[in-house]
Amino acid sequence: MSEPLPTTATVGVVGAGTMGSGIAWVAAAAGHRVLLHDVRDGAVAAARDEIGSRLQRSVDKGRMTAEERSAILGRIEHAPALAGFADAALVIEAVAELLDVKRLLFAELDGIVGDQAILATNTSSLSVTAVAGGLRLPGRVVGMHFFNPAPVMPLVEIVMGAASDPVVVERVFATAAAWDKTPVRCTSTPGFIVNRVARPFYSEALRILSEGTADAATIDAIVTGAGGFRMGPFALMDLVGLDVNLAVTRSVYEQTLDPRFAPNVKQQALVDAGYLGRKSGRGWFDYGADNAPPAPFPPAPAPEGCVVGEAPQYDGLAARLEHAGVSVERGGYGIATDRAWLYRTDGRPASVLNQGLTGLPVILFDLVGDWATASCIAIAAPRSIDDDVIAHAAGLFQAAGIDAFRVADIPGLVLARIIAQLISVAADAATERVATPDDIDTAMRLGTNYPAGPFEWAERMTTEGVISVLGWLHDWYEEDRYRTAAGLKRSRHEELPLREVYG
Repeated sequence: MSEPLPTTATVGVVGAGTMGSGIAWVAAAAGHRVLLHDVRDGAVAAARDEIGSRLQRSVDKGRMTAEERSAILGRIEHAPALAGFADAALVIEAVAELLDVKRLLFAELDGIVGDQAILATNTSSLSVTAVAGGLRLPGRVVGMHFFNPAPVMPLVEIVMGAASDPVVVERVFATAAAWDKTPVRCTSTPGFIVNRVARPFYSEALRILSEGTADAATIDAIVTGAGGFRMGPFALMDLVGLDVNLAVTRSVYEQTLDPRFAPNVKQQALVDAGYLGRKSGRGWFDYGADNAPPAPFPPAPAPEGCVVGEAPQYDGLAARLEHAGVSVERGGYGIATDRAWLYRTDGRPASVLNQGLTGLPVILFDLVGDWATASCIAIAAPRSIDDDVIAHAAGLFQAAGIDAFRVADIPGLVLARIIAQLISVAADAATERVATPDDIDTAMRLGTNYPAGPFEWAERMTTEGVISVLGWLHDWYEEDRYRTAAGLKRSRHEELPLREVYG
């Protein structure tokens, strides 16, 4: 295993904005002398003042001593010119996300630092290979993508360009770990891991909204309440900034031409109108008004008894129903009452499942991450089913303390549709050797705060379940957007868990 840079090594950081100052803080906290440079007058002084203020809050809360604060701040020095980096062992750039700007910067640094020095780019979406192109020593260039805020977020993507020296990559990986970060390795492809794999979280939610399946607040409620995500896709876009999110989407799409990453016209319209999210006061939600919460199905009586599927995934639901006084038997698949069959979506719309049936009507429910903790669920039924039967199904979930949101009868409903696309994109990333399944899961948990990584979700849905949802979406819309990843097909044919396909 490679050794990290010793703490005696000097680290240079170019760019004293939010990311650059955060990276400087991280390196200084790890014990390095840090040289911070910015072309803007007063930017470094302002960055040091902000770091000092934030460190003081930690002192006030008893998380560090005043001496530790002074030591960290004292290790961050102003470098008025790039020439000051001559003795740096590692220089990390955090300047504008423009390829020409980064290439010009690295070309200048290439002639200043020693031949053994490492040059790292904090780019979130540009090609590390392109950044290093034309340099005298392109092998020493590597991606070191921190997440905002850098002092808090644990993930760092260590990105290997086509010319990157593997020894350099491993040195940077070990250094990030020594800085108390969780590094993951990936190759230089559009979006790396997080910005690539996360695209369907937004794009599929936008597609569902565009079809009128549910409004933004309801989709967010389902994703958080049924999926366990900390934020729904629309609230998260508002937090990040619709313009920033759209720019990343467009960047990944333009580099791949993959329809799964295509920008959405509704998002573009909001950006054009200046509705950028929290920073502008309005995005998908209006932050200057009291937004009405999403409206679940009104309270309905619960059935006296039901049969709940015998699969362990339903244990949490069965326990909650029994605690509420509902008589529960275990057996079969899905849920059965005296008035309806309730099945988890496999991609088929409820109208398709109900065609030709002469028994009880079928009502679909969405994927749930953890029945023991879920607070809501999406349900769907064809228009031909009586409202009182739908209320009967909603009442069952309500008895377990789970709000039911009725959504339009579309393939895959909401959460299952989003998760199936996340899994498919992640499987393609693993097939293309962008990163290993374990690193992809780690990156998505730590970089986006997902409750589980895509390959962990695949274990919950099963390969057959994912393929079925994608297959119905593909047949329904006749779009390549919903193609099934080759890794999923291999998983089914080789009868291996998806993660093991890449072992």
